[in-house]
Amino acid sequence: MSFTIYPLANAKGVKKLCELCQKPARLKCTQCLVTFYCDPDHQLTDWISIHEKVCPLLVSIHALQSDHDHHQKERVKKQEYLIEIAHLEAQRWVSKKRFQDVLPAALLFLRWAMQVYGTCAVELVPAYLLLAQANIGLGSLSLAHEYLSKAEWTVMRTPGCSHTVLHQLHRTLGRLHAAMGKYTSALTHFANDVYYASEMYGLDSTVTSGGYFLMADVFLKQNKPEVALSLYAEVASSWHSHLCKLTDDISRSGTQPEECFDEAQCVEADQMLRCLLEFEEQCVKPRPDQSVLLAHSLAMLWLLCNNHTKALEYGKKAEVLIQGLSEQNRLRESIHKLLQHAEKHLA
Repeated sequence: MSFTIYPLANAKGVKKLCELCQKPARLKCTQCLVTFYCDPDHQLTDWISIHEKVCPLLVSIHALQSDHDHHQKERVKKQEYLIEIAHLEAQRWVSKKRFQDVLPAALLFLRWAMQVYGTCAVELVPAYLLLAQANIGLGSLSLAHEYLSKAEWTVMRTPGCSHTVLHQLHRTLGRLHAAMGKYTSALTHFANDVYYASEMYGLDSTVTSGGYFLMADVFLKQNKPEVALSLYAEVASSWHSHLCKLTDDISRSGTQPEECFDEAQCVEADQMLRCLLEFEEQCVKPRPDQSVLLAHSLAMLWLLCNNHTKALEYGKKAEVLIQGLSEQNRLRESIHKLLQHAEKHLA
């Protein structure tokens, strides 16, 4: 997508603050006329991260603020939609590891969530976690710690907090402690992450397996490869089972299944599965059965994401790897069907 910077004008009247750094602003977006910046660099950064997606929406929200009573429901609905867009965009940048781009979207998410839900609401926790993840990725661990402290404090003040929020909190805390080299406490947080995720989604779910994947990375850093290998096998098995179910739905109905992957989910799953496959290929004692499972999983993932070129690439890889294995007739047949499906769409 091409990007165009709109002309800027000097902010007039009441003193305005920069959308990103809260310093005095001298420039404004001439499209929405309600967003201000201290310099063109911050405007460009904000545009790329989130502002392009929400600029028209900000105009309509501010227009509705003139009549607080009459338009309250409509205004809140639009604000909630803005929060949802900012949340999704921040998650998308996290999945792509573009951590600098996460910050403007996550900050917008946080500011509007505070306006709609209040400054102590549990709805703020996902924004704190996204800001923490971005700062961990950027190496700003002290800032990440500040955001996580706010998230923990908010959760403590929320009786009956959902298991989804708790698993996300412990997963991010585990990431921070792992980045700080505090491996024992990182494993404790990841264990809590797995517990809450399994309570919410099931022990064999791909969400839960994300905690196993992160635990395995810590065990590798502790020079415990055997433990890491067993956890990687759990992750591979969970993803393979999940993707087989979805592709079976395609075979039965001939259409895309109801459960699908958005861009962020596809990128995240691809990164995890490729990491596992590369690890298996570099092992001193290769496990060809695991390599086949992972190559087949990647092929199914890209088939579900409608990238038939990549599906064919990994499908052929799985086909080559399975030649050296015996008693894999069912898997061999599944790989063959996938290749036929991908080739049909590329013909």
